[in-house]
Parts: sequence; structure tokens; C-alpha cells
Amino acid sequence: GNVNEWNAMTSNITGYSMKEAFGKPLVSTFIVPKLRHSVQEVLDNALKGNETSNYELEFETKSGETRYLLVNATTRCDAESNIVGVVGVAQDVTETAKRDRAVIAMANELRQLVDNANAPIFGIDIHGNVNEWNAKTAEITGYTKEEAFSKPLVSTFIVPKLRQSVQEVLDNALHGNETSNYELEFETKFGETRYLLVNATTRRDPADEIVGVVGVAQDVTESSNNERAIKAMANELRQLVDTANAPIFGIDIHGNVNEWNDKTAEITGYSKEEAFEKPLVSTFIVMKLRESVQNVLDNALQGNETSNYELEFRTKSNEIRYLLVNATTRRNAHGNIVGVVGVAQDVTETWKRDQAVTAMANELRQL
Repeated sequence: GNVNEWNAMTSNITGYSMKEAFGKPLVSTFIVPKLRHSVQEVLDNALKGNETSNYELEFETKSGETRYLLVNATTRCDAESNIVGVVGVAQDVTETAKRDRAVIAMANELRQLVDNANAPIFGIDIHGNVNEWNAKTAEITGYTKEEAFSKPLVSTFIVPKLRQSVQEVLDNALHGNETSNYELEFETKFGETRYLLVNATTRRDPADEIVGVVGVAQDVTESSNNERAIKAMANELRQLVDTANAPIFGIDIHGNVNEWNDKTAEITGYSKEEAFEKPLVSTFIVMKLRESVQNVLDNALQGNETSNYELEFRTKSNEIRYLLVNATTRRNAHGNIVGVVGVAQDVTETWKRDQAVTAMANELRQL
């Protein structure tokens, strides 16, 4: 297991010269502790004639860095075909590995955001079978993720009278035609009916091919206001956030905007570039609500989330838009709080109608 081959490229990558490496035990000297056992097995197998291709290992360099190598472990034989060692021919994939790990960390963060969202999120594949079912959906319906997965969504969970119309909504989304604020009735495990207000969003793979539909919903069963909207949360999942039919915005731990989807830009008139890194409260919230909104955000930054909070956004054209917001704590892959995401519904028109109704009622009362 001692080093007897060490070319110039290996020296460049590890920082150890041939002289420093020769005669040293490879595994205990150069391999990171967590991989020593598995690397030793690969080498032992090769010393028995069982070679391994494309094995990823982590080399510890002289400067204390880690380099990721993709290795073919090849048995080395002498002139009489006796096994005398192992030769590793490797490719330095450090930069690729780092990028892959960053993508995985982001995907895990977004996955956590979806799984733990305060809104029900469910999805289907191109055949109509369930392939997304977050904790809130499980809570509302009574069906666990394991019970729901791979089941046909419409025939299993939708009440009979709505199956045809829901199927049409899903079929449209599978053709790229999305639907906002569609009310459907879910049949729970206990025979109850839950009313959900849903945004049906087309789901695409990295090649932009349609692979299914994601429904981001609001449970309005207990609410008298069925016009409350929904939240869409969350590259595949990043795309869902950016193109959702509901406003989604977020802040970092300092209160500066770091999430601003297309719908938010449309409603407020501010583009993502104009909004990013601006302090959310002092820039976009009307003066009279700044203190209360700051309290809601501070609570979410401590892990205390708020649902259905109404705030007033000031648009670029100086109009007021009324939003009904869920303030959800955002955490990274390690569980640390890194900000707040607001998933909202523009209820401006509803608010205006309510004001008109109230005014009319007061006038009639006066009469």
C-alpha cells in the first residue's frame, strides 16, 4: 500500500513532490479520513485483480485543501503476471465536484422550502400520477406521502363532480397553459371535503421539456374569503418560484430583498434588478405598516412564522396594492435561518370591492 508511482501532475495537484510521496502509505497519508476505509477496499480489490473504474476519491493536499479525483484503479503485474501493485489513473474533477455540491445544496434548500411550506404543494407526472406531496398536503388530506405517491391524482383524491374539470386544468398545464386560483375539492382519507384554491403550474426539466404539473394551494375550507390567493413556492424548483402565478418575495437576515419573482415585479412595477438588495420594509411598505411588518419579519427570522398577514405595497407608480402574505422562515441545508420568504396573493380588487360594499352598507344604514 506504499506509493511507488507519482507523476508530475499528481505532484502539481497535491503539492507533494515525488520524493516526499515515495514510500509513504497512500491511504493514511493522502486520503481524507472519511474515505480511507472505502479507498482501502478499492485498492485491496485491485490487488486481487478486481479493478474499479470511475471511483471518486478526495485527496488531501500539502496545503490542507481537498482535491476531488475520478480514478481508475488498475491492477499492476510483473513480467510473470504476478500482481505487484495498483496504478491509479485519475482525472481532477475538483471544480466540477464543487459546482455539483453547490447545486445539490441549493436543491436541498428549495426541497426543504417545499416540504415545509405552510401551503399545500402537490404534483403529478405526465401520466397524472402523484410525484409531489408535501407535509401540508399530507396534513390536510390525511394521506401520507407514501400512500399518495404514484396514485392517479384525479380519480383518487378529487370529488367525482369535479374530476372532469380538474382533469382539464391538469391537461392544459401539461400543454403549457397554466391556471391560477382554481378552486377544487379534495376528498380526505376520512371522507371529508377540503376546499383548495390552486395555481396549476407547468413543471419542466432542465431541457425545458414538460414533465408534469405542480399545484401550489391555499386551504380555504375554514375561510369566508375564497378569493385569498396563493402562494407558490418552492431550477426546476427555482423556475417554479420565478414563474409562479403568485407574488413571491424574500429577504436575507438583514432585511434586504433577495427574492423577487416575475409576478411581484408585475404587481409593484419594480424589476428584480431594481428591488434586489433594497431594504424591503423602508422601500416598499407604506409608512403606517412598517413597524408591524418589521415585527412579522423579525419573528420569522427567529422561526416564528405568520400566515395570512395583510400588508400594503407601494408600487413604482405610487399606487397601493393589498397583499395577503404568508411569512415563512427560510433555512439553508444545515438548518440555519438565512432569511424569510413571503408567498402572497394580490387581494387589491377584493379589498376595493369590500370597501365599496361597506360604503354602500353604511349609506343604506344611514337611509
